[in-house]
Amino acid sequence: MDPITLTTEHLLLRTFTAADTEAVHQACQDPEIQRWTTVPSPYAREHAAEFTEQLVPEGWANGTMCTFAVLPRAGGPLMASIAVTLRTYSGTWEIGFWTAKEYRGRGIMAESVTALAHWTFTRLGATRLEWRAEVGNTGSRAVAEKAGFTVEGTLRAALMNKDTLRDTWVASLLPSDLGLTSPYAYLPAQR
Repeated sequence: MDPITLTTEHLLLRTFTAADTEAVHQACQDPEIQRWTTVPSPYAREHAAEFTEQLVPEGWANGTMCTFAVLPRAGGPLMASIAVTLRTYSGTWEIGFWTAKEYRGRGIMAESVTALAHWTFTRLGATRLEWRAEVGNTGSRAVAEKAGFTVEGTLRAALMNKDTLRDTWVASLLPSDLGLTSPYAYLPAQR
């Protein structure tokens, strides 16, 4: 799959390039990104180079992970990273993201999640989009809820981060949550 670019009212979502390595390295020095995501800690420049020059291009090439740099639509610095990763061949993808410290609380990530979710359903044929975050990551949870995800519960020991299993919140978004049709019928459980 070739990388694509998405635009929203305020944002440009495009693939990362080697030119983004320093900005990724700087953003990932934030202790909160290192604490709540699975990026290495400490985060060295080599980690950023591997991400921008190897992991991102490979994910696009094999169609299993589509990663975007989030920038102001009118031009400007890297503000965030967002990706969808194929989790099952039944059409479930997982969304993950981080926002640079100075851009948090501005609605940037909720706008990015909404745009990427729509694209994932309409272009990748996803039947379900999952969000997962370590229990306690209230910022990430607020973004997911603002973007329309339904929190389904807590999974015990479902996230390996820094060699430690951690409990994880899980939420989902379905095409119908965005007013889209799914390629398959959905029969919810009878309560």
